[in-house]
Amino acid sequence: MTSFQQLDWRPLKEPCVAVAAVTSDRPKDLCKLAKALSKQTIAAKTIDIVDNGTDTVSGFPSTETTTSNYRKSETNLGGAGGFSLAILSAIATGADWIWIMDDDAYPVGNDCLEKLIAAANERDLDVVSPIIVSPDNHARLSFPYQVDGKICYDRKAVEALNFIPSMAQFFNGALVRREVFFRVGLPDMRLFIRGDEVDFMLRLRKAKVPFGTVTDVAVAHPPGWGEVVPIIEDRIHILVPETDFKKFHFFRNRGYLARRHRRWRSFLGDVLLYSYLYVFKQRGNWKGWRFWADAYLKGLTYRFDTKETVYGKK
Repeated sequence: MTSFQQLDWRPLKEPCVAVAAVTSDRPKDLCKLAKALSKQTIAAKTIDIVDNGTDTVSGFPSTETTTSNYRKSETNLGGAGGFSLAILSAIATGADWIWIMDDDAYPVGNDCLEKLIAAANERDLDVVSPIIVSPDNHARLSFPYQVDGKICYDRKAVEALNFIPSMAQFFNGALVRREVFFRVGLPDMRLFIRGDEVDFMLRLRKAKVPFGTVTDVAVAHPPGWGEVVPIIEDRIHILVPETDFKKFHFFRNRGYLARRHRRWRSFLGDVLLYSYLYVFKQRGNWKGWRFWADAYLKGLTYRFDTKETVYGKK
C-alpha cells in the first residue's frame, strides 16, 4: 500500500495559461513575441492583446492550440490600463494562470513557461517572474539586481542567487495565478505609464502573496540603461527617463507611490538624491530640479488631472 508521504500531489493535467499583452504601434515586435510564444513547450490557451496604437494590427496568428483575442482600443489606456483590460480578458477565458507580456518582450528558450510553472509549483508561489535580459546580449540584464550590496547587470552573477524572494520586474514575463487579481486588484490605470509595476509589487507584499524571481528563466526586453544615473558607482543610482513626457509621469508616480504606500525612506531618498543630481552634480540645474519637484509634488498630493497628462489621447 502506498503511504501518504509517497503520494504524488501534482496536477493531473497541465495548467491552463492565458497570455495578457499590450501593444502600441509595434507590429514587428508583436509578431516576434507571437512566434516565441508559439514555440513554448506548454501552449497558452489564448493570447489576449490590447492595442493602444494608432494603426490596427491585422492577421495576428492563431494556432491549433492557441487562440488570439485582439482588441483595438480607440482610447489610449496607457500601459496600466491596457494591461488591466488584457488581464481581464485573459481571466475571462477561465485560465488558471495569466502570463503578462509587453509587446517588445519575448521568452528566451522554448521551455520558459514550463520552467516558470515548475518553479511556482516547487516553491508554492502565486506569482513567479523571470529575469529580464537584453535582446542583443542575453548575458547582460536589462534591469539590475543587487548582488553582495552592488548593482549588478551580469546574468551569471544573478543566476547564482537561484531565487530572489518578494521581488519581480513587472510586467515582462510575470506569471500570475488568476486568484491573485481578485485579491490585490488590477494594475492602477491612473498611473498610465511608469510606476504601475512597482505599485502592483507593493500590493502583493502588503497582501502577503508569495512571489519572487527565478534566475534560471529569462525574458528578453529592451534595456533601460540610458535612464540610469549613478550617484555612487555600483552602489546607488537613480533613474531619469529620456523624454519630458516619461520624466513627468515617472516623477509624479513616484511621489504618488511614496505617499500611498507610506514609503518614507523612498521619499527621503528621492528628495536627497534628485536634489543632489540637479543642484550639485549638474551644477545648479534649477530648471531640472523644479520640473522634478513640481511633478513629484503632484503625485504626493494625488493630482492626476494635470495638463501634462495625456490620458486617452493618441
